[in-house]
This record gives sequence, C-alpha cells and structure tokens, in this order.
Amino acid sequence: MSPLNVATTGETISTGTETFEASHIDVVETVIASLDQGGNAMVSHDDDGYLWKFTYGSVTVYVQLTGIDDEDTLTVWSPVLKLPVQNQPKLMEELLAMNCGETFEACFGISNHEVLALASRILADINPGEISRLMTIVATIADEQDDVLQEKYPAA
Repeated sequence: MSPLNVATTGETISTGTETFEASHIDVVETVIASLDQGGNAMVSHDDDGYLWKFTYGSVTVYVQLTGIDDEDTLTVWSPVLKLPVQNQPKLMEELLAMNCGETFEACFGISNHEVLALASRILADINPGEISRLMTIVATIADEQDDVLQEKYPAA
C-alpha cells in the first residue's frame, strides 16, 4: 500500500463551502482524508480494484472499490472483535439485535474469525453523499462497539 493522495476530477461534490468535480475514487479519498485520525491512510491499486486502509478512533477501516463501472461495488468494513470469545451464542444474539435496529445501512458480519462492521453497495446511481455516509457509518459503529464488545466478550 502507498500513502494516500487526494485528487479531484469527475463528478460534482460539495463540502458545504466549496463545490468541485470528483470521481468515485476521489470521493473515497476525500472522505478518508476527513475521517483518518491516524495520519497514515494507505491505498493499493491492482487489477481487482482499489483498497484503502485508515484509522478511525481505535479501529482500522478498509474501503474496497472493485472498479469504476455501475456494476462494480464499494465495500467498507472494520474488524471489531476476534473470535472465538466467551459466551459466543450471547454475542451472536446481541449482534443480530443490533443489526435489526442500530446499524443503519451497515451490519455486523463474520469473516476470517472476526466480527466486522460492514456495508456494501453497487456503484450504479451512487452519489458522493452515499459514499461518505457508508464510510462514516461503518467507521463510527466499529469505533463505538469494538471496546464495548471486547470487554463484554473476552477471548475464549
């Protein structure tokens, strides 16, 4: 991964005080620049698309863009808790309950023995505000829940 450089070309987005043209890639990088609290955001680009990594509070957030066409996907995720944990059935019940009413467009899921906060959306008709919202929701939920869940459900 290489350090993040924010650029601006493509669609129109507004920061509240200024409007400029930006592509989906540029929108992602602009949002990361506003959310990154570690000062070490990174980006990687290969044939499979783009992958960004940044720090928000106590979590690491990943953003993947599989390409730039309408059928490509924007996925945002952040690891929250390593598995296995004590009282894992109770954890699963709590995560499902949170998915039902507390996670907005995001959800909790499990991948590679980790609980993740995540959201995914195809690029068709996506706008800069939706990109920003998905990234902000995942980062915020992960940061709010990681310490709470790690304390409630210690490693098994």
